Amino acid sequence: MIFGEMTTVAVMQPYFIPYAGYFRLFTAADVFVAFDCVQFPRRGWVHRNRLPLVSGELDWLTLPIKKCDRDTRIDALEFASDAPAQLERGMQRFPGLQSARRSASPLLELVTELGSGTVADYLCAQLQRLTALLGISRPLVRSSTLRIPADVHGQARVIAVARALGATCYVNSPGGHELYDSQAFADQGIELKFLAPFRGPEDSILSLLLTRPLDEVAELIRSDGVLCS
Repeated sequence: MIFGEMTTVAVMQPYFIPYAGYFRLFTAADVFVAFDCVQFPRRGWVHRNRLPLVSGELDWLTLPIKKCDRDTRIDALEFASDAPAQLERGMQRFPGLQSARRSASPLLELVTELGSGTVADYLCAQLQRLTALLGISRPLVRSSTLRIPADVHGQARVIAVARALGATCYVNSPGGHELYDSQAFADQGIELKFLAPFRGPEDSILSLLLTRPLDEVAELIRSDGVLCS
């Protein structure tokens, strides 16, 4: 699957209603890869994100996931049988979501429409809907479709994903500085770049979308997507 001679890709686990800074990867890349062929990080952001309580403090809204083995991959996650009811109960703790429900905001559908597929299906569809809303849509490829060998791990797995898409540049979030070696990418003909630290809020983008104009949120993402070597 080759997109072009000068393709920049971003590879990131699919997150649940992620913070606005996450979406800078879409503005910086030609292709976004949902890294769903790796182990589900139970303390990560795949199935949960933070929203403000009445006190203003941030707390977790968590997707109801069916119990699974420790080594389960993201693409194999399934929703609990009573996921809609569990999710509804969890949402009642957050005043912003309740206000959105009273005003019949269509933004709530981004969370509540779980669909009939897997958790990864839901997350990727949510990302695509959000990027379309923000005007930053990009082709989204799920890494699980690229048939990367199971014994390729860590940085080598990311490089294998980039190579499978014919990428000449790989862009990552600022935290990737501690994970990736630019020479290893260069040896495979791939330039490694990072986004500058995000200057906006770190709670779920849904909080921003419920309280600020859409064009203001979109501009925050575009203007803060600075690439560094």
